[in-house]
Amino acid sequence: MDDFTPVVAIVDYGLGNLFSIEQACAFVGLNSVITNSKKDISCANAVILPGVGAYGDAMLTLHRLDLVNVLLDIAESPKPLVGICLGLQLLMTESSEFGRHKGLGIIEGPVVRFDAPKEKERILKVPQIGWNRIFQPANGSRWHGTLLDNLNEGEYMYFVHSYICQPQSSNVILSTSRYGHIEFCSSIQSGNVFACQFHPERSGLRGMKVYHNLADQLRLASQGEMLNE
Repeated sequence: MDDFTPVVAIVDYGLGNLFSIEQACAFVGLNSVITNSKKDISCANAVILPGVGAYGDAMLTLHRLDLVNVLLDIAESPKPLVGICLGLQLLMTESSEFGRHKGLGIIEGPVVRFDAPKEKERILKVPQIGWNRIFQPANGSRWHGTLLDNLNEGEYMYFVHSYICQPQSSNVILSTSRYGHIEFCSSIQSGNVFACQFHPERSGLRGMKVYHNLADQLRLASQGEMLNE
């Protein structure tokens, strides 16, 4: 049982900071494979969907690589599915980035551009690039038992984005952040699906807690499976 090392599939569709995520997994003792193989993704203990770039291009590539159905299957399974940055946005119903593009539809709601965020009378730059804080939402969601476990209210994380997710149900919103006058969803949790707009692997030791928590969850799940055999 102590020798078990979870395997994480990092989905490679040509748009993501794959090496940084691979290094983060290694740092917390996870084996990872950067892959676009449906078999590798299906057999992994967890799947990370990263992404930096254009929404429409990302969805076209996922369809071309025939990865859409395997990702939908993972979302329906007990295995953790983790979306990062564009990976979060791809989980949504649709995006208005450079046209209208259908997403994976795992989380209901659109992806929309920041609408002229203001701080006092100053219009802020879009994209938002840099550090911002995450907060527990007003709906009472708590971080205990999630990949945000043991992080503090108001923790700083690193963001790079021009678009934000608007989940239809507030129940899936795990954290919120604010850029100027706009409060937005910065992470979600729905069953086995966790996704964040920020880059935990670029957010220092506190961001690495996300990966530590993923490793802990996978090891606990494995121990439970062994006890039930």
